[in-house]
Amino acid sequence: MAPARVTASDVARAAGVSQPTVSRVFSRSAAVDPQKAERVRAVARELGYIPNLVARSLNSGNSFRIGIVLAYLKNSFFADALQNFAKSLNAQGYSVTVYFAGNHSDEISAIVDDLLADQVDGIVLASISLSNELVQRVKNSGIPCVLFNRGQSTPLASMVTAANFEGGRTATEFLISGGHKRIAHLAGWREALNGVERKAGFLAAMEAAGLEPLACVDCHFRRNVAMEETRKLFSRSTPPDALFVANDHMAFGVLEVLRNELGLRVPEDVSVIGYDDAPMAAWKTFDLTTMRQPLQRMIDATTQMLLAEIRDRTRAPEKIEIPGELIIRGSARLPDPLDLPPSRGRA
Repeated sequence: MAPARVTASDVARAAGVSQPTVSRVFSRSAAVDPQKAERVRAVARELGYIPNLVARSLNSGNSFRIGIVLAYLKNSFFADALQNFAKSLNAQGYSVTVYFAGNHSDEISAIVDDLLADQVDGIVLASISLSNELVQRVKNSGIPCVLFNRGQSTPLASMVTAANFEGGRTATEFLISGGHKRIAHLAGWREALNGVERKAGFLAAMEAAGLEPLACVDCHFRRNVAMEETRKLFSRSTPPDALFVANDHMAFGVLEVLRNELGLRVPEDVSVIGYDDAPMAAWKTFDLTTMRQPLQRMIDATTQMLLAEIRDRTRAPEKIEIPGELIIRGSARLPDPLDLPPSRGRA
């Protein structure tokens, strides 16, 4: 005969608290004293108590699940983001379901159908191409959603991004202060606002310095496209002496072409700056100077905003931009120290 299942009442008696207190502990309620909550969890572990999440959902009317929609995990920035999102949302009592969709509207539409059918409490839309119509469809469903690292020029939903325009300008100013004149930009994607804003920051810095971009190429945030465009740029009679690449995922491929295919020295022959500060950027293989996206701050802001919208469905859309930081490593020529603002960090 199977042993009887341990109940919340059993935990309450053993811990010397009320049964509602046990329920609040396992719903991650802030109303429980931290020391008391830890005592309840210790007793629960000792007794082998497993919270009944189905009953919790039925009692509250919530599923306590958040849907996170990604395009891919090839870019290690998003793998890191997904892991941190899971930790942040788990700490608030929510589980995470991941959905993958490409940048095609029919794929995204199918994912939206799945999200609505699964009755998630909230949705994080991360770096996918979403038309205004599809975002409006999610909003009309009544499910709160926040765009993470993805913006819209007409904000139908809340969004959290890095300060992409300032980041693009800062990266380009660093290249200019290093004495570079023939600077090219391997841009992201004209349909993605973060890529558009990084490009705008690049162009603004070049104009302010009285320089013309050697080239500005849309690479769709794809590594293979950036590699091919690098080959084309360096087949010119006058190649670039510096490259600002719109994300690290592409920059890694660019460095591979420059060093391994073309035999160029980085940064002696050409400087390279990326964007994101993905974990691999710090590897000695790449040693990539890059604009760091403030990942944890962006995740915290997204989580707080989404949970606030779950509590209050009438909240108006909000946009948060969080400044990043230029992380200086070995892939870009250093300017004169007198020209280097103290806010720019050396990894």
